[in-house]
Amino acid sequence: MTALPRRQQNRIERERRILEAALKVFSETGYSGATMDAVAIEAGLSKPTLYQYFASKEALFSAMMLGERDQMLEFFQHPSGKGIVADLHGFAWDYADTVMRPDLLSLARLIIGEVQRFPEIGRAYQESGPDRLLRGIMDYLEGRRAAGQLAFEDAELAAQDLWGLILSAPRTQALYMPDHLPNRAEVARYLNNGLRVFLKAYSTRPEEDLAKLEALISAHSLQQVEHDD
Repeated sequence: MTALPRRQQNRIERERRILEAALKVFSETGYSGATMDAVAIEAGLSKPTLYQYFASKEALFSAMMLGERDQMLEFFQHPSGKGIVADLHGFAWDYADTVMRPDLLSLARLIIGEVQRFPEIGRAYQESGPDRLLRGIMDYLEGRRAAGQLAFEDAELAAQDLWGLILSAPRTQALYMPDHLPNRAEVARYLNNGLRVFLKAYSTRPEEDLAKLEALISAHSLQQVEHDD
């Protein structure tokens, strides 16, 4: 693979720094409190340089949320080739590891607190993050339905069921009880059960897929124990 030109590498690295700085600033001050000046300072750049990459706070916020969305959709946009159960299990953990991060939980709390006064903030968050993520999940599920692996009538409801089942309860708790975040074992309890329920409801081969899921759960638990040791 040909290496990228140095100038292009520098631009990619600088953009990554900007997005990381933006997430820190937005999660600490909220959307309305964040400024391009603060992001530039956090990123170690001048304000004019920042504007060369992002023309406005709105554009920066959208790019930041899209980056988080793309990470969560990796298993769906680039399937592992190991099958639908592995894709769903991989997505579930990527989703959990992303949305349960303290910085993203903090950002979500601040946005919830601001939407009454600034409805446009809620719309920007919804359109850049959850709505685009939902569309990506729907596209994947529709593809698996066409392949005869899933059966459902409404792709949106099936997608909503997937992410609602795997993490709705622990994430809601984490949003409103920041001093009592669930550990990975507690998250796994909800996530694994949610996948079981989803496959029972939508898989065209539920027994086969549930057996594959149990094998993945066992392997993931073993990896976690080895990592902790």
